[in-house]
Amino acid sequence: MMSSAALAVTLNLGNGSEPGSLDPHKASGDWENRIIGELYEGLVAEDAQANAIAGQAESWTISDDGLVYTFKLRADANWSDGVPVTAQNWVDAFQRLFDPKTAAEYAYLQFPIKNASKINAAEITDFSQLGVKAIDDKTLEITLEASTPFFLQALTHYTGYPIRKDIIEKFGDQWTQPDNIVGNGPYKLVEWVPGSYLRGVKSDTYYGKDNLKIDEVRWDNTEDLTAALNRYRAGELDILTDFPADQYKFLQDNYPGQAHVAPFLGIYYYVLNQSKPPLDNVNIRKALSLSVLRDVIGPDVLGTGELPAYGWVPNGTANYEGTPYAPDWAEWPYDQRVEEAKKLMAEAGYTPENPLKLQLRYNTNENHQRIAVAITDMWKQIGVQVELFNAETAVHYDALRAGDFQVGRAGWLMDYSDASNTLDLLKTGTTQEGVMNWGNNYGRYSNPDFDSLMDQASKELDLVKRSDLLHQAEAKAMDEFAAIPIYWYVSKNVVSPKITGFEDNAKDINRIRWMSKSE
Repeated sequence: MMSSAALAVTLNLGNGSEPGSLDPHKASGDWENRIIGELYEGLVAEDAQANAIAGQAESWTISDDGLVYTFKLRADANWSDGVPVTAQNWVDAFQRLFDPKTAAEYAYLQFPIKNASKINAAEITDFSQLGVKAIDDKTLEITLEASTPFFLQALTHYTGYPIRKDIIEKFGDQWTQPDNIVGNGPYKLVEWVPGSYLRGVKSDTYYGKDNLKIDEVRWDNTEDLTAALNRYRAGELDILTDFPADQYKFLQDNYPGQAHVAPFLGIYYYVLNQSKPPLDNVNIRKALSLSVLRDVIGPDVLGTGELPAYGWVPNGTANYEGTPYAPDWAEWPYDQRVEEAKKLMAEAGYTPENPLKLQLRYNTNENHQRIAVAITDMWKQIGVQVELFNAETAVHYDALRAGDFQVGRAGWLMDYSDASNTLDLLKTGTTQEGVMNWGNNYGRYSNPDFDSLMDQASKELDLVKRSDLLHQAEAKAMDEFAAIPIYWYVSKNVVSPKITGFEDNAKDINRIRWMSKSE
């Protein structure tokens, strides 16, 4: 007789990097979101197309002025240890998220909430002033600073998840370890082998447990994309969340229909450290951007057709009508762009005899390396000598946050479809307890006019006027080369024919609750 374990349906997912954290207030990447989003669930969740649907809240109402959201929690919403989920869990979560001591780099995603930004900047120290109130155990009221069209989408992000304050206080920094962690999502963590994999099993306290077709999930660390593809071909992995770009045609020819390449809301870019010379010089930044031939990156360097990016807000972003940003020089012949770049470099004192020397950092990945090598060759034409430096993902982003770099590779996948979600990356940092916190503005770009436009947009209720302010802000930052956009992302997944319920979507978020696996 077969054991029940043998009958369990296990999904093996190639997840990319090792999670830096499973704490919703400390995580930062899509590879962490793919795990955290299974262990926790917010007031609203995502359907198979990543649209906001009822999650831990069974329903909600919105006041006529758009300022007050009242959520009714499910009666059968429970934590994985059987304790009922309550409205107080969100009060605790948002107070912790905005507490300056937490130093949550994504706290700003929930700044539409009343007094959130002031508490985060320590301008208000009375946390009871935060616009999050537990009316009773199963009723949560959230008051906003201004009507926010994307607020429900923002709540799908892990910064909108509840926490168990008692668990965090009991275990401290160790609260996310398998023996300690308590979640309220479809799966619960039971194993974490650092550098190798994490494993979760179906939570028997989740309200939708009877509809889950996958019993167990294994998230494998697959930074080595070639090795991951070999494991997929051997049947060891069911889904890859990335693959070597030069293997796209091979996959199309030999595994038809299994390579999923689809446009989604995200930008691949290089940040330039503007806090110190020489990249504080706007003309040097302009020369570097001019000489990047974006048109060849997607079709030739990667081979998966990514579209060249000159602006900061992906085309198709909600509530952002109008012509996408593009500089005049985007239409110039490439030779003309190179000549202009050489001229700018010479004016700054850099020539072939006195070359500018830069270090370009990227996180270890074959595709990032391929792009870095190509752009290094492009910059060589204008007399720039580049040293390439790679590190594993967590180390790489730590260096960017610390300002310990000159040029760094970065990427942003939109947390919700609104232009502010990318433009906020370029706002001047805030001072917290005497220390400047730049958040995800790795390049330390700072312009008071840009900040003012973003602040005006955050208070503008007319969506057309708001869109115009955001367009002005984007143009100002791009005209000053706040960063170098390179291409608009496409999602790159490989999905076994055994898997159903995986749907390509603009956010590239695919929750396991919608999937099933056949043998």
